[in-house]
Amino acid sequence: MKNQYNKTITACFAAYIVQAIVNNFVPLLFLTFQRSYSIPLSQITLLVTFNFGVQLLLDLLSVGFVDKIGYRASMIIAHVLSAAGLVLLTVLPEVMPSPFAGILIAVMIYAVGGGLLEVLVSPVVEACPSDNKEKTMSMLHSFYCWGHVGVVLLSTVFFQLFGTQNWKIMALVWAIIPACNAYVFMKVPIASLMEEGETGLKMNELFRIKIFWILLIMMVCAGASEQAVSQWASTFAEKGLGISKTLGDLAGPMAFAILMGTSRAFYGKYGDRINLDKFMIYSSCLCILSYLGVSLLPIPQLSLVACAICGLSVGIMWPGTFSKASAALPRGGTAMFALLALGGDLGCSGGPTLVGMVSSALGDNLKMGILAGIVFPVLLLTGVLLCRKMRKAGVR
Repeated sequence: MKNQYNKTITACFAAYIVQAIVNNFVPLLFLTFQRSYSIPLSQITLLVTFNFGVQLLLDLLSVGFVDKIGYRASMIIAHVLSAAGLVLLTVLPEVMPSPFAGILIAVMIYAVGGGLLEVLVSPVVEACPSDNKEKTMSMLHSFYCWGHVGVVLLSTVFFQLFGTQNWKIMALVWAIIPACNAYVFMKVPIASLMEEGETGLKMNELFRIKIFWILLIMMVCAGASEQAVSQWASTFAEKGLGISKTLGDLAGPMAFAILMGTSRAFYGKYGDRINLDKFMIYSSCLCILSYLGVSLLPIPQLSLVACAICGLSVGIMWPGTFSKASAALPRGGTAMFALLALGGDLGCSGGPTLVGMVSSALGDNLKMGILAGIVFPVLLLTGVLLCRKMRKAGVR
């Protein structure tokens, strides 16, 4: 039976690649949209905010319907919407009076799919019988990183060979993955998160548990620690080293994503021999050091190395917090996973925003903006230590 569930876990790995596609493909086309449809840059940047805004809303709304319609139906819907959004991206801008409105509708459709996947994938994997849940969870989250790297690399190669004017072909190629995975989820077994006769905790019950609030803050800090550097790495590379955008993307976000995926894959392989608390504590300390390196080292090349090391340090934060939550609150259910996903996504948008605001206030000084972001790994380290203390004291 466990072998059957291995197929489910593999399908979940692919689901995180789907999420990487919906989050990272369209940003590669911003300048193409600007040129092809005469859309101002101010509107184009709205697409990222809109995508994550819809995903945040889904994190919250999913608590009300996922348990009612079931995880299988929700997973299939998420994949169908992800595929549909990518296909409609190639059609709607051409047939609607406003190309931007067409792009926005397509983004909204795949963002609903992406938001659902954010909530669904981790609990589906958590429910599967496996020897070491923390290992599996870490390996699962590494696939988002590999998906991110794959989307950027393969799309860049395609654009170099066939030109960005053929981007619609690439969008349709990427749509094949969620379409195929939707079919896979019709067949694979899906285990229940709860024991028979048990029900998951409701939101108001979770809000009365002290350790849940610590875990929620940890998720916010995990998302913020990751994205505060990742989102600005390309700009940092271009400004600090004076290199082209393509090289900036490869030296900045790409190196960050590869090392973040490496960290998760390492714990995914050797996690049964490593204490999760210690790994998260050491990672948080390394993250604090990398933030100091990015912001205080006088040589731009060294600051860029610190950016990449930051990717290595944040790898365990998101999956590790999910694993700690599952262990501390085994009856957390859909509500817990949805609220943790909401916290993580809030951090993903809040971290880069804080860096940007502080940088602007200090005369576009990106180094000082990133230094301000050090508050996130510091808070996450505090959260890990508090959780450990509460677990030893038997406090919830």
